Amino acid sequence: MAIDAGGTLHELGAGLHAWVQGDGSWGWSNSGLIVGADGRTLLVDTLFTARLTREMLEAFRQVEPAAARIDILVNTHANGDHTFGNHVPGAGRIIASHAAREEMEARPAGVFRAAAANPAAHGVFGAFLDHFMGHFDFSDIAHVPPTEAFSGSRRIAVGGREVILTELGPAHTRGDIIVHVPDARVCFTGDLVFNGGHPITWAGPVTNWIRACDHILALDVDVVVPGHGPPGDRGAVRMMRDYLARVLEETARCYEAGLSWEEAAFEVGPSGFEDWLDRERVVANVATIYRDLSGGRVDPPQDAVLTHMMRFSRGARCPHDGPCSCARAGDGGRA
Repeated sequence: MAIDAGGTLHELGAGLHAWVQGDGSWGWSNSGLIVGADGRTLLVDTLFTARLTREMLEAFRQVEPAAARIDILVNTHANGDHTFGNHVPGAGRIIASHAAREEMEARPAGVFRAAAANPAAHGVFGAFLDHFMGHFDFSDIAHVPPTEAFSGSRRIAVGGREVILTELGPAHTRGDIIVHVPDARVCFTGDLVFNGGHPITWAGPVTNWIRACDHILALDVDVVVPGHGPPGDRGAVRMMRDYLARVLEETARCYEAGLSWEEAAFEVGPSGFEDWLDRERVVANVATIYRDLSGGRVDPPQDAVLTHMMRFSRGARCPHDGPCSCARAGDGGRA
């Protein structure tokens, strides 16, 4: 059964709005609306399902009648919680980075729809999807890739106002971009910023994600709209940078000490950010850092990463199945 986390409209001023879903946990992403002086519109990201995207568009239309027509849609990256509703707005132009478009083609919406309908038939991925996102109804999603792609940066005009798209990936994904509106002093960061939640490094390297945070911090902006969590200011970006730097430092220490990547994931744990959501994502972050520190010699398989994230979320305190005598086990490592 689908669960509605609810969305909240945030008016950012100067014809900009943000739609923020729930607490920003798995799948509950944000979207943004930019309206130009002549009523032309740009939508930043769609949502995980068509129903959620329609609800978001209706909320925008109630405060901005111009949103009845979306002229441009920008996808900040390829993940489905920012793209699976691309068919709903009817935008004539859909823009993303080349890398994001390639990622969307590699895992189209139909893969999620099939796995959600029959998780048992899709192995570890099906179990992972059901465990963290089984409350979403993926029956109405569609594969609608970008019509335009770019690398580096691109400036576009929206009703006479300048919007700057800048590619800062690979980091969270291979093709992350930000959407900067200089005259409004607002930046939509996509999932380069999670506000109040652990990020997840699907692509990496984390060192490049830290550089991406530095780029955003150098912008002259007052409002930062993250991919998940409430809008904030550059303080939210600094917190994200601090988190990434701390996980990188602690993981490197484990790597030098000879721990396996699995042992390191449970050793690093929430890394001082215990009050943030989705602490199991540290498993993926540590796995990616091990891959990078080892020059690819250690390349944790995706099924193993997803399995340990599920175990971590269930309260396992070490990577071992069943009773064990490792220093972290305590409860025998049982999940």
